[in-house]
Amino acid sequence: MSHPALPELSALERIIDDGAQHLEARIMRTVVLRSGQPLPIYAITLGNPAPELPAIGIFGGIHGLERIGANVAIAYLHYLAMRLQWDATLHRQLDTLRLVFMPLVNPGGMLLGTRANPNGVDLMRNAPLESSERVPLMIGGQRISPRLPWYRGSQGDAMEIENQAVSEAVADELLGRQFSLAVDCHSGFGLSDRIWFPYAHTRTPFCHLAEIHALKEVFFRTHLHHPYIFEPQSRQYLAHGDLWDYLHQRACGTPGRIFLPLTLEMGSWQWIKKNPRQLLSRNGMFNPLIAHRQQRVLRRHVSLLDFLSRATCSAHKWLPQGAARAEHHAQAVAHWYA
Repeated sequence: MSHPALPELSALERIIDDGAQHLEARIMRTVVLRSGQPLPIYAITLGNPAPELPAIGIFGGIHGLERIGANVAIAYLHYLAMRLQWDATLHRQLDTLRLVFMPLVNPGGMLLGTRANPNGVDLMRNAPLESSERVPLMIGGQRISPRLPWYRGSQGDAMEIENQAVSEAVADELLGRQFSLAVDCHSGFGLSDRIWFPYAHTRTPFCHLAEIHALKEVFFRTHLHHPYIFEPQSRQYLAHGDLWDYLHQRACGTPGRIFLPLTLEMGSWQWIKKNPRQLLSRNGMFNPLIAHRQQRVLRRHVSLLDFLSRATCSAHKWLPQGAARAEHHAQAVAHWYA
C-alpha cells in the first residue's frame, strides 16, 4: 500500500513485501487519527528466535518531527533485507542472533509533523517513572497541557498505545534473554552525535555501567575515526517518564540478565550550522534537508547499527567478568561521574 503523506511507512511496507521470505512482520497496534485514517505500528523480526541467543532491537520515529531517526532504522533494515538475498555470511550470523525493528513507532506524530503523538503526548516522557531529583522546567516533562511541549499525559493514565507497542515488543523479544541491546534513533541535540545510555531520571550510575564501558572500549578500538560521544543521558538533563529507563528497570527484575538500551542522538545543530536557512522550517531543525547530507547521515549511522549488531552477536567475547568487570566499573565511574 502507498502512503503519499507518509513515505517512511510506504518504504517500510515495501521492505516487508520484498523480504517476506526472511522477515516476520506483525502489527503491534494501530493508531487511528481523528480523520479516521488507520496507521499501523509494525514490529519486524529476523534471525534465530531461540531464547538463549542474544538479540538487538532497532527503534525510530518515536518523535514525529525527527524523521531522520526513522530513516536511519529503515535504511539499516533495507540493508539487511537486500543482503539476505545473496550474503551467506549474514545468514550464518543470523543463526546466532535475533533482530527486532520498530522503525516507525509514532506514525501519527510523523504524519502530523509533531514531536508528540496525535494525543499531544511526548512518548519519551510518558512511562510510569518519576525522577526523585530536580528536573528542568518543562523539558523534564509536564502535565499542564497537551498543547505545550513535553506533555507526559494525565496522572494515572495508562501509557500511550505507541509505548505499549514498544514495551510489548521489548518484553517478547529482548528482556527474556541473557543479553540484549536496544538502539533508539533520535535527532535534535547539539553539534555532536551522541550515544546515550541510562539513566535519564537520575544521576545515579545504572547497574550495567561496566558492560557499557566495555562496549565503548570495543567500539573505540575498532573505529579509530568516528563522531560519537558516549555518555549517560543524565550528563545533559534529567526527565520524568523516560521509556528506556522504565524498560531497563523491568529487565533488572531478573538477576543475571543484561539489557543495554542506547539512544542515538544525532546532533542536528551541525546541519543548521552548515545551512542556517533550516531554522526557517520545523522539519529543518531536526533533519538534514539537503539530499547529499541525508545520504551521508544514513551511511554513517547504518555503519554504527551494523557494529552494534555484530557486538550483540559476539557479546560473549567482550562482556567483562570478575576482576575485569570491577575494573571497567571503576574506569566508568571515573570517566563519567567524577
